[in-house]
Order: sequence, then C-alpha cells, then structure tokens
Amino acid sequence: MNKKITLISILVFFTFFNQLSHAVLIDDEEVPLHQVSAKECRLCHMEIYEQWQGSMHAKSTALADPIHRAFYKQVIGDPTKEGVTTKKGKYPVCLQCHAPNAAQDKKTKLDTMDAYAEGVNCLVCHRLKKFKGTRMENGKLRLGLQAYETSEKCQGPSGFISTLTADGKEPPGMEGDEPSANEEKKENPHIQKPYVSNEDVEEMMLPLESNPGILKTSEACLGCHDTRKNFNGVPLCATGDEYMQGKTLVSCQSCHMPVTNGFANHSMGGGHDLGTLKRAMILKLNTEKAADKINTIISLHNQQPHKVPTGAPFRNMSLRLTAYDVDGNLVWSNYKKHPAKEDPQAYFDMKLKDKDGHFTSPPKATALGPDNRMNPYEKRKLNYQIPAKGVALVRAELYYNLLWPGLNKKMKFLPNHLREAKRISFAEQRLN
Repeated sequence: MNKKITLISILVFFTFFNQLSHAVLIDDEEVPLHQVSAKECRLCHMEIYEQWQGSMHAKSTALADPIHRAFYKQVIGDPTKEGVTTKKGKYPVCLQCHAPNAAQDKKTKLDTMDAYAEGVNCLVCHRLKKFKGTRMENGKLRLGLQAYETSEKCQGPSGFISTLTADGKEPPGMEGDEPSANEEKKENPHIQKPYVSNEDVEEMMLPLESNPGILKTSEACLGCHDTRKNFNGVPLCATGDEYMQGKTLVSCQSCHMPVTNGFANHSMGGGHDLGTLKRAMILKLNTEKAADKINTIISLHNQQPHKVPTGAPFRNMSLRLTAYDVDGNLVWSNYKKHPAKEDPQAYFDMKLKDKDGHFTSPPKATALGPDNRMNPYEKRKLNYQIPAKGVALVRAELYYNLLWPGLNKKMKFLPNHLREAKRISFAEQRLN
C-alpha cells in the first residue's frame, strides 16, 4: 500500500455513549490501526520515533535483520513473497512475533506496506489491551499477538484527562504552552472529549485509553519474549521462563525502557546494545602471588532477572584471562584460539542436540544440550593458577557474541558489527 498517510487525513469517530471501535480513514478508505505506519507517530513523537527506529523492534523482520533473514530463508522462504508457508503448509509462526501486523492479516509479503515491514512498530505494543498468557489449557503456546486481547483504540501507560469540560473550558494545569506568533496551537490527537453528543462527529484522530496494567508491566513483553520453540518442540528462547525462575519484582521496562525526563526510552536495548550489555554483568578480579604461582579468582555476578546471555540460543559469552610482563608482552592466557575446548568454564552458552546427540543448529535441534550460561542473579567464581615468572599485570575481559563460532564463520556475509565480539566488562591488577 503506497498511499500517503497524513494526520490531517485521519478521522476517528467517537461518541460518548457508544464506545465505537476506531479506524483510520485514508482517502475515504477505512484502515485498521495495525496498518498505520510508525511514520505517522513521528509527526508528534520525533524523539521516541528515532529511538524506536534504532531498536531491534524496528529491525525485527527478515527484511531488516540479517541474522533473522538467514534463518527465515533457510526454514521458511522469501519474506517478499505472498503465500509462503512452512513445510507442513502452515502460516509461518515466526511472523507472530517478528511481524505481528502482517501476521494479523495472515500476509507473508512483508514489503506490502510500511506497517508490515516495520516489524514491532508503535501500534503493535500500543494496541495491547489484556494479556491472556502464552500457554493455553491444552499446553500449546500462544504466540505474539495471539497472547493478547487487542484494541482498536491506542493503549497508553497513563492516558490523558479530557482537555475540555462540558462548558468548553480547559481544566487547571492542562492549558499547555501558548503558541508563538508563527505557530498554531496543536490539538492532541489522543484526547477524547466526553461532552460530545451522539449526533456529533469529532475529528479525534487516535483516541488513547489508559492501560498501565499492560504498558507498565512485563505483560507487555512476555507475549513475544516468553518461551519460543522450534518445529521439534525444543524451547530455543525461554526468557520468560528464566524471568519466572528469577522470582523478581522488577519489570522488563525498568531495564530496557528506563524513564528519562518523564519519557520511557524506546531504544529498548538488549543483546545488540553495548550500553545494556555493560550494565548486565559485574566482573571482579582478585590475584595473590604464592611462590611460583599467581592464585587468581574471577568473580562474576549476573544482575539480570533472566539468564545471560538470553534470547536467541546462539548468543554466548567468553572470558579471556591474560598476563603481561613489564613491557606489555603477553606471557600467558587461558586459551589460544577459543575457550569452548581449551577452557570450558570460561565459555557461557547453551548447546542444542539433534536426534543422534550431536550438537546442531536451532532448526534441527531435537533436544537441549549443556547450558553454561549465567542464571538469574547468579554469582559464580572461576579459579586459575597463573605461572608467576615475569608477570607484571593480570587482566580479565568478558566478551559477548551474537553468534556461535561456527555460525560466525558460515555467516561471513553479515556486517562486522554483528560478527565482532563486544567487550562488556574488564578488570586488571598490577603485581608488585
């Protein structure tokens, strides 16, 4: 759909006594909210839009995320084709979370309209009315929007009180800033006016209901970030289960959408965001020289209410411990090529197994394998003895990787920022 949507062309009909469902009128054609592009929200929410545009929510589809696209094309097919199905002829379940607007219309051609290509855009989250849970009575999972009751009215964390009372006056404290001589005072498109009679048609663009029970709690996130299984029933992503294991009272938003100057940050940083990763873990280094050895203790503390790494099963961390002489030359390290075989305690990942018990990729997995990731709020110590001869400094560094080493080699077509290890924490001590 290539029609230009402007706020001027949006008319939503509201009556006080009848709470009607709202739709957007585009060139006299009625369009539901889930087909409205995030670009329309940008007109009033520029800073929030720019934050969202840089987020993985905006890059959630196989059109925008190269890693997801690689797996999607392997398992499903072309995201620019209509009618694509699984090998069993079913609608691709991936789209329920990665392209919910398209999934609602049962479409697979994601470049059909902006609202599909935008993945998890503004109105995916801001239409969530009630969380039904991700598990049905028969044990099957509800995925994405299937886990929610949705509304054709925008849902917000607070909502607004009406701008005008029945006598036409604005209530105290709601008058707003006066426009300059060159400006026209803006109407808030989300505010409803309760004095409107049944006969009146109000040009209320996108009426907003208060729904803090969803938008301020983890229920807004768990529909997509709870447990996700492959076609063999193996839970590949289980952040929600990990979150329950952590028995926390902290909401997802408190870390991933911190409030600054009264507004929640919509960058929603996670495994792709270095700042978020640096806050996730505490690393401490303690060394004690004894004869010809340096007794070294690495203390790790996962501050998160879920495992680290979490989410996609191929994410991993590695600890690199090194020792240097007075000239800065490397004289010792805990591994030469990779810790997976040389120092397994320093490699944090979850492995998947095929039917023969061999390690395999997510689509082919039939069972979970060993899991050395950090549990919610876990504190762990790693012990080393470093040869003391010539050592002047010991350094510990924790690296985060989006891909297993084998996948990294196979996906050389990916941009460097997705393949490179990110240093998320380090510590060092000089020896006397």
